[in-house]
Amino acid sequence: MFETTTVAPADRSPLSGTTPVADGLRMVRADLVTIRARPMPPMAWPRWLRWLPHALVCPAAALAAAATDTTTPLVACAHAGTLVVALRWPTPAWWLSMAGLSTITLGYPAAPNSQLYVWMVHAGVLFLLTLRVRLVSAISAALLSTLLAVILKPSGRAVGSWSVIAGAALLFALAVLIGAVIRGRREDQARLTDQIAATAQERALRTVLEERTRIARELHDVVAHHMSLISIQADAAPYRVQDPPPELVTELASIRVNALDGLAELSHLLGLLRSDGDDTTTSTSPQPTLAQLDALLASVRAAGLHATVRVAGTIRPLSPGVELSAYRIIQEALSNVLRHAPGAETSIQLTYARDALHLRALNGPATLPVSPSPGSGHGLTGMRERAAMLGGDLATGPTPGGGYEVTATLPDPAASPATDKEPHQ
Repeated sequence: MFETTTVAPADRSPLSGTTPVADGLRMVRADLVTIRARPMPPMAWPRWLRWLPHALVCPAAALAAAATDTTTPLVACAHAGTLVVALRWPTPAWWLSMAGLSTITLGYPAAPNSQLYVWMVHAGVLFLLTLRVRLVSAISAALLSTLLAVILKPSGRAVGSWSVIAGAALLFALAVLIGAVIRGRREDQARLTDQIAATAQERALRTVLEERTRIARELHDVVAHHMSLISIQADAAPYRVQDPPPELVTELASIRVNALDGLAELSHLLGLLRSDGDDTTTSTSPQPTLAQLDALLASVRAAGLHATVRVAGTIRPLSPGVELSAYRIIQEALSNVLRHAPGAETSIQLTYARDALHLRALNGPATLPVSPSPGSGHGLTGMRERAAMLGGDLATGPTPGGGYEVTATLPDPAASPATDKEPHQ
């Protein structure tokens, strides 16, 4: 058996990594004791302005080097160059700037009128460091920089008066403050972008689930209608035959019981699919099929849409799922035309193949003003779900003439050919 050992809070070492102080020290060490590159990301501005702040750092460093009056200009140039280094390596640049401060102060003192530029360069490096490290590390770097200035003051070298030291400390604090605000806003914007993307993905998933639930309800009505007919026919069959064999009566009764059990299971499943508060009763009425296509066309024509339908191939009975899906796809396509292209010429083409039904809905550009149409915009999702449910495919997209086209292939290999019928006009 494994033994577990519990460490009491009093036994924890301050540097064991279990206290906030230890965590803070670990973060400071990870941020300030490293040579890892941390390139400055582009700004969230227009494309042609994203790299403008990066480009301005170079002339700022050149101006600072020119303004720093030291006995050796090369040292001033090297110290100002840490601003450019900080664009990619902020932590090494900060250490180099600290070394540059010490070198200028102890070995090559700057003129009194240019001492402030030395501290401004270091404040700029602190600002660029704050944009890439955590706040506790940036504050630690600012405190260490101020401590260095305080230590250098009693050395007797040309550091400047205490007012210069205080001004330098204020510059360091402002650099960290402004850098932390900019970094916080950038992180908030990144989180907001991620949240928007996650919300959009969740909304799309919810849309798919809602469409699948609605399709499942409609399929329930189709299957439940047929199972109800099976139950009724099995119950009435013994009375249609004079002196039926007992075995036949027993078998028909078993068929009826199984049909009723299946219908009850379907009703239970539909109850699970219904949303909370949906107290509508389960319906077993048949769902629409392509036989009601003429009535659908009549309704859209009455709404002002000129729609025609053409049928190719041999019209035959299709499976209930294909009939329902084809009807709903056509219905949604016509509804989209009414909403987004009022007055457009619209044609529906049905092609009965040997093992599938090919559907095409094509409309031209709108001829009437398009008014705002509120809605959830889930129509195309529902079309795709219906086609995918049957193992088919659906494609949608604009046409070169300014219209829109919906094509679908709904497999139906189990259907048997029937006699030819007159096509719809």
